[in-house]
Amino acid sequence: MKNNESIDRIIQVHDIDIGKNIAKLRKSMNIKQTDMVARLQINGIDISIYSYNRIEKGTQNPTVSFLFTCCHILECDMNTIFNFRAIM
Repeated sequence: MKNNESIDRIIQVHDIDIGKNIAKLRKSMNIKQTDMVARLQINGIDISIYSYNRIEKGTQNPTVSFLFTCCHILECDMNTIFNFRAIM
C-alpha cells in the first residue's frame, strides 16, 4: 500500500521506449539535455543530469510529474510521449 510520500512511477517496458521518445522530441526542438534539465527544475521537477540521462536511456523510470512537465516543455501530449497510434 502506498503512503503519502510515495511517488507514482511509469515503468518503461520493451514495447514502449519512453526515454527514446522524449529524446527524439527534445532533439527535434534543438534542446540540449542540460537545458532540458534546467527547464524541468524551473518547473519544480527535482532531477539531476545523471537521472535525466538514465531516463532517456531507459535505465531509470520516470515519474508521472516528470512526464507531465516534459509534455509542457516539449509542447506535446502523453500520447506523443508514449508514441501511441490510433488503431483504425
